[in-house]
Amino acid sequence: MNNKCDLTVAAEDISIPELLPIPRGLPRRAAITAAILLCVAGTANGQEMVPALKYDATIAGAVPIPPSERTLQAVGAQPWFKVSSEGLILEGPAFERNGDLLFCDVFGGRVLRVTRDKQLSTLISLEKFGPGGVAVHKDGRIFIAAIDFKESKGEIIAVKPDGSGMQTIVPPDAGYMPNDLVFDAHGGFYFTDFRGSSTEPTGGVYYVASDSRAITPVLPRLAKANGIALSPDGKFLWVTEYGRNLLHRVDLTRATATAPFGTSIAYHFTGPAPDSMRADKDGNLYVAMNGQGRVLIFNRNGIPIGQVLLPERDEGHNLASTSLALRPGTDDMYIVTSDRDGGRGANIFHAKAFVNALPLYSDK
Repeated sequence: MNNKCDLTVAAEDISIPELLPIPRGLPRRAAITAAILLCVAGTANGQEMVPALKYDATIAGAVPIPPSERTLQAVGAQPWFKVSSEGLILEGPAFERNGDLLFCDVFGGRVLRVTRDKQLSTLISLEKFGPGGVAVHKDGRIFIAAIDFKESKGEIIAVKPDGSGMQTIVPPDAGYMPNDLVFDAHGGFYFTDFRGSSTEPTGGVYYVASDSRAITPVLPRLAKANGIALSPDGKFLWVTEYGRNLLHRVDLTRATATAPFGTSIAYHFTGPAPDSMRADKDGNLYVAMNGQGRVLIFNRNGIPIGQVLLPERDEGHNLASTSLALRPGTDDMYIVTSDRDGGRGANIFHAKAFVNALPLYSDK
């Protein structure tokens, strides 16, 4: 099909080019007139009219929000604490019972603590492993998931609140790359295994009971399993699959068993990439979008209901929003992010959730 004007008047036979932007539904005589005017305008001085794509406000930014999510309720996060002027990759925030916030400097090998009065200190430094997930036991011990990216292996360790008394819970020779973890009501925990790729999904989700070191598979064959959360009643397990942009929902009949037809994909994300997540007391899920500078929020059925946008995301800053934590007993949300080499450093931002945080095992 060429786009040259072809208006040959022969009785009732008028050929109108299909590519001309004539509104549908016009009477035939009006359509012919419009076509003639367009041809005259478009071919003046021998030039043909060629339609062009143009940026608009919805797509001009560095990370435009996908069309299906643009109408979601949205709030902007506010700066809360500047961790570093360098673009450190932060991960795994979790609150201790005294209100201090723990989080990870992944490639610096550190688990950091910021107190309620915003005093920063180092809980522990690891030599070979990059910590990425933190969960607090009700006895106060801090469980840390860490990965050696060079050797493609990882471990889960536990330390006391002062960083001493290190215990190995899942050893490196077990063959996993633990990324994140969550306790259930019985003191066991689920962890994600960050192995694999979109074409070779060798990661998954595993469970370790409180009275055992046995590692039981729950959701195998995932591509870089990442975030993990439980519903308030513990009957549903949620998992983000970083390598294939998926949100999984698992209907549990017991800790390591799924109901018939109990696994499903609740959502397919667009763009980079679902990272860690947390749940509130209504079962809503808050998923940090690493590479988009925002948190996407789902209801208990996996339907998007809102989002939190980080400052300057449209200009390409603060995009490495990897994780978040909800302060127990409140609706306060704290999002960790990095600007990488963009000049804004590594920061923690504050926003409000729909409702209060889900009570965690550490609070029971």
